[in-house]
Amino acid sequence: MQKGIYNRGAIAMLWITAAIWGFAFVAQRAGMQFIGPFTFNGIRFLLGSISLLPLIFWLKSRQKAPSSKQQNILKGGLAAGLVLFIGASLQQAGMVYTEAGKAGFITGFYVILVPLIGIFIGQHITKLLWMGAFIALAGLYLLTMDGPLVFQKGDLLILGSAFFWAIHVQLINKLVDTHSALPMAAFQFAVCGVLSLSAGFIFETITIEAITQAMWPLLYGGLMSVGIAYTLQVVAQQHVHPAYASIILSFETVFAVVGGWLLLNEILSMRNLAGCLLMLAGIVIVQVWGSKR
Repeated sequence: MQKGIYNRGAIAMLWITAAIWGFAFVAQRAGMQFIGPFTFNGIRFLLGSISLLPLIFWLKSRQKAPSSKQQNILKGGLAAGLVLFIGASLQQAGMVYTEAGKAGFITGFYVILVPLIGIFIGQHITKLLWMGAFIALAGLYLLTMDGPLVFQKGDLLILGSAFFWAIHVQLINKLVDTHSALPMAAFQFAVCGVLSLSAGFIFETITIEAITQAMWPLLYGGLMSVGIAYTLQVVAQQHVHPAYASIILSFETVFAVVGGWLLLNEILSMRNLAGCLLMLAGIVIVQVWGSKR
């Protein structure tokens, strides 16, 4: 399937995904006051998977003819769920040893890693896409970093997570061509949830009382961040070039900063605003200039 950067419906889905993911940072920080990161991820990904089942069964009941896409999602769902789990786990482990701002910037390196991986698997990456990616990364630096970038313990773990986020974007780009989007999404969530919850039982203390106290952040993280946002990513990537999708998805950091400002009374400086505008410029250049050309 030929994928471009001009499908408005798919692009709108990616913007919604970035917004939901960004505000999910606020929910995650609130939820992890009561439960550990593995437990939080395990429950929210399982909730997200379960939330899709009624929609999947309803669509299947209305389907008059078999889909042209493969229905066996076992192999693809396992691969996507495993990559999702590794990326989330590396990020959580790295966050223990580094600052949140630096972690956000290093994670954002996936906007460069996605097209870099694309070159090795035969994708056509235009100069315009590279320009947009580097401009977005520069904006991300202004948004998250207050000084020079000096690598410390844990930063390599965050960089490793960015690599797996990039692999996930490219893997989804491949899987949506041959797998039904919703069943594949639900299965990858279930795999990630089971692996995360298993790690939670090993490394964390899990109690019903703590889970109850974290109920509202878990519901947002499970139903909105996973059930809706990750599913929109899967559906949208059927129509959008993965390198351009990664640029839009990186905007989750902007929404996270705005969410912290609106809901947690965090400071939004002029430097932060400049970073937001620079990231937006990277997206606009690719979309507007590219369409004119």
